[in-house]
Amino acid sequence: MTNELTFDQLGKFYKPEQFALDSTEESILCDEIIGQERAAKALKFGLNIKTKGYNIYVMGTPGTGRTTYAKHFAEEIAKNESIPHDMCYVYNFENPKNPCALAFEAGKGKEFVADMEEFLEVLQVEIPKLFSSLEYEKEKNKIVKVYQDKRDAVIKQMTDEAKEYGFGVKMSNTGIYFLPIVGDVTISEEDYDALDEEQKAYISENSEIIQEKAADVMRLIKEFEKETKKNVEDREYNLGLFTLSKYLSPIQEKYVQDERVSSYLVALKEDVLDNLYDFIEEEFEEEESLQLMLPWMNKRTKEDCLAKYKVNLLVDNSSLTHAPVIVDFNPTYSNLIGEIEYDSEFGNLTTDFMKIKPGLIHKANGGYLILHVTDILGNPYVWETLRRVLKTNEIVIEPMREYLLSGMSVTSIKPEAIAVDVKVILVGNDYYYDVLSEYDDDFLKLFKISAQFDYEMQNDSSHLNCLVQYIKNFSAKENILPLEMEAVCTVLTYSSRLAETQDKLTTKFSQMNELLFESSAWAKMDNEQTITKEYILKTIREKEYRDNLYEEKLNEMMDNNTIMIDTEGAKIGQINGLAVLDTGAHVFGKPAKITATTYLGKAGIINIEKEAEMSGSIHDKGVQVLIGYLGQKYAQEFPLSLSCRIGFEQNYHGIDGDSASSTELYCIMSSLADLPITQEIAVTGSINQRGDIQPIGGVTFKIEGFFELCRKRGLTGKQGVIIPWQNVRDLVLKEEVVEAVRDGLFHIYPIRHVDEGIELLMNTPASIKNAKGKFTQACVHGKVMKKLAKYFKKSMMDTE
Repeated sequence: MTNELTFDQLGKFYKPEQFALDSTEESILCDEIIGQERAAKALKFGLNIKTKGYNIYVMGTPGTGRTTYAKHFAEEIAKNESIPHDMCYVYNFENPKNPCALAFEAGKGKEFVADMEEFLEVLQVEIPKLFSSLEYEKEKNKIVKVYQDKRDAVIKQMTDEAKEYGFGVKMSNTGIYFLPIVGDVTISEEDYDALDEEQKAYISENSEIIQEKAADVMRLIKEFEKETKKNVEDREYNLGLFTLSKYLSPIQEKYVQDERVSSYLVALKEDVLDNLYDFIEEEFEEEESLQLMLPWMNKRTKEDCLAKYKVNLLVDNSSLTHAPVIVDFNPTYSNLIGEIEYDSEFGNLTTDFMKIKPGLIHKANGGYLILHVTDILGNPYVWETLRRVLKTNEIVIEPMREYLLSGMSVTSIKPEAIAVDVKVILVGNDYYYDVLSEYDDDFLKLFKISAQFDYEMQNDSSHLNCLVQYIKNFSAKENILPLEMEAVCTVLTYSSRLAETQDKLTTKFSQMNELLFESSAWAKMDNEQTITKEYILKTIREKEYRDNLYEEKLNEMMDNNTIMIDTEGAKIGQINGLAVLDTGAHVFGKPAKITATTYLGKAGIINIEKEAEMSGSIHDKGVQVLIGYLGQKYAQEFPLSLSCRIGFEQNYHGIDGDSASSTELYCIMSSLADLPITQEIAVTGSINQRGDIQPIGGVTFKIEGFFELCRKRGLTGKQGVIIPWQNVRDLVLKEEVVEAVRDGLFHIYPIRHVDEGIELLMNTPASIKNAKGKFTQACVHGKVMKKLAKYFKKSMMDTE
């Protein structure tokens, strides 16, 4: 008979003396990554290599600290790296629709903005003062008087010549008019009509002569005006240049080493000199009057005219102490790349370089940007944009697509591209890594480093000590009550339970953190100063209670026999299998009744679940393995003439997996051998075609599921579970199960071969052979062989 497990084999148990501490207050702080040596090595290497394309994809199960540790390692590297430059956008005087980008040493961007604001404020005071001074007015009037004297002289000369030809001169804003003089009297149009033809001809001839002279005079006056205007502008330019240089030269000297900034300041200087009147309020009075008459026209204020001299400080790194490390969970298109804001004016969308806003890439430029792949792929245009930035090493802020596609009138700009040097760390799971690798040709070129986070770590003294230190560190950081060492030992056991094996500890620290938070809360509610073992266990129980409503409903239905599960007696062709259900927040095991019927025929084994389309492919494969086992075991001398139907009773949701394949085999053999199976023992385990028992998953939950049903009905001391021997190390059972096993009220049998299970379930030897090597009727295989031989003979008789 198979030896059952002892209680000390049912979990990983820790004692306080293993750690030589009374509570976590005495442990040493530990900030190192725990149990992720492979991922840590990959992260460190990826962060230290600065070549293009060596971005990092961090993959693993959520809750294993992927984001936290990626940020931690990035910050450690960033501490030794220089602070990136500030970035500004300024007006492009040559092409206003393409704002220019300027880079400054960290903190200098803010200084440049302040310098330019002060400079602009000074000009708004000094230039109006300059053009309102008496000296300027005298010089301007002097130039104008010279023009007026020249103009008056040529007009007088033209007037005298006109009189000689018999014409008077009349000046107006629209030009010069000549009126005929007859007898020293200027005649009207009616008088002219009354003249004879000879006089009209004379006047007409002289008119042509004087008109030619007048044209020459007008050309001369225009030359006088042009010369005068130039003289005034030259004088204004010189005066403006003197004032401008006085205040701009110190700024130019300050940034003389930066060629792009120097070029911008030169262009700004020339533009100010060309638009000096923009600094004078009076220039806008006429436009304000026009605005009142035509309200749909854009109002051009002084602020609008001077806005082009401002500086848009896009990225200010003055507060940084090292290269930036940015983690973001909402990388929309605008958040990632930046955006250009728009103002709506009477149905038109307008913008300018001051409305350019930075994105995450701007802020992380020169450092590290950590994003989640699900956030990226869940936002339109984001992946394409990020990929383009990493390929080109530059970022271009483009207009808002929703406006450009809306059909509205948009005044757009295209800012100059900014060079990008950022290392992107994507956090995701294996699935998205495989998808991107398969369907995006650039993905592996851009993300050459993968850091794989494991969901478990080896259960050894090193990791145990680190885990104790982690608990201490986390408790201190989050203001959690200190844990007594018995409580710490319980947490460590819980860690093994989360890993579902005694040999491992979980690396899903988010679940560990929840346990610590909630245990501290329960202890504080009772005004305790430390967290004891009882509070850890209470937290686990309370969490299960919050999440196990569905499990309780199923247990109630099994308890009142709505779902029919026998836990006593023995029956032919009926067995208790074990399944695992996962509701998301809660995982639990439940027993399931499996029945088999066998009869004469050639249909073989019919999987009822498959026929009803409720069976998964893995379960179907397990049934096919059963056919292989029966064939190699019993059909060496005659073919099988068997029809068998096997199914999970009261199964309404489908089933998958091969962990019930051994259970189904026992059920079939019971039906063929006409031997009852004890209902006090539930079974789980996969089988191969040779009858070897193979390990399965969820063994702890499966055992606890059957134990709970038996406990509610009353433990008889004969109840238990058969499991694969390989799963013994995976057992991390609850204390109540361990106690029941210790008290002999519940049993767990590990087996290696199907024959061991047969003997436990049917209380009959599985295999006894005679001298000829044939199975005898005293064993299960002999009884099965006899039944199959009977079926074969009967089928042959029916054929004849």
